Amino acid sequence: MGYIKKIVENKIPGIYVLSLKIGSNLIQDMENSFFMNVNDQVREVCSQLARDPRLKGGYNAMGFSQGGQFLRAVAQRCPSPPMLNLISVGGQHQGVYGLPRCPGESSHICDWIRKTLDLGAYTQAVQEHLVQAEYWHDPLKEEDYRKNSIFLADINQERGINETYKKNLMALKKFVMVKFLNDTMVDPPISEWFGFYKSGQAKETIPLKETLLYTEDRLGLQEMDKAGKLVFLGVKGDHLHFSEEWFYTTILPFLQ
Repeated sequence: MGYIKKIVENKIPGIYVLSLKIGSNLIQDMENSFFMNVNDQVREVCSQLARDPRLKGGYNAMGFSQGGQFLRAVAQRCPSPPMLNLISVGGQHQGVYGLPRCPGESSHICDWIRKTLDLGAYTQAVQEHLVQAEYWHDPLKEEDYRKNSIFLADINQERGINETYKKNLMALKKFVMVKFLNDTMVDPPISEWFGFYKSGQAKETIPLKETLLYTEDRLGLQEMDKAGKLVFLGVKGDHLHFSEEWFYTTILPFLQ
């Protein structure tokens, strides 16, 4: 993130960039990305943003990987100061159902790992203390996911409609979603564009427009799409692999 901060500052002179850190040092920040309850992380970020006088007129937010979905939660829960544009680079907005670098759908190993993980993914202790479990989305156990997911099921309106979440997200000028076209880290990669596995199985995926989230417009994404506020970008490469040139030409315009 320090590298990203520098290249943004170099390319847009005079811009103010706040690189979010959760914890008193980089080691704590890294540990918290694995073990700190995501809802507590979002509250901490909301507090940091509210305390910064340079952001009171509004700001653009950019999150990488799980940071993309966490910043979406900030947009939905904390409208002051206002988020203007949200750029999600490889964020898993419908969650994940697999482990990084798993060989693929044909591998029995993948299924075994999933089943092993899923035995405890929705228990209270795991949900509250393992970040990745908080966006573990099992298409074979949708009811367990909806009932016990303490983060993703909430921000994706799986247990009912929070009109405030919807209103706040729709206030964005642009919601930019970057998908890595050769992603081997996120399973399924289409989650980066808000798609996911068709319910009841883990092989066929459906795009955002075919999900209930969109057709029932639980988050306002359908309305935002029709208004031209949703931007879907694809970039060749594995998870978070992109060139400086691509970043300069494709992402920086949303920050200016």
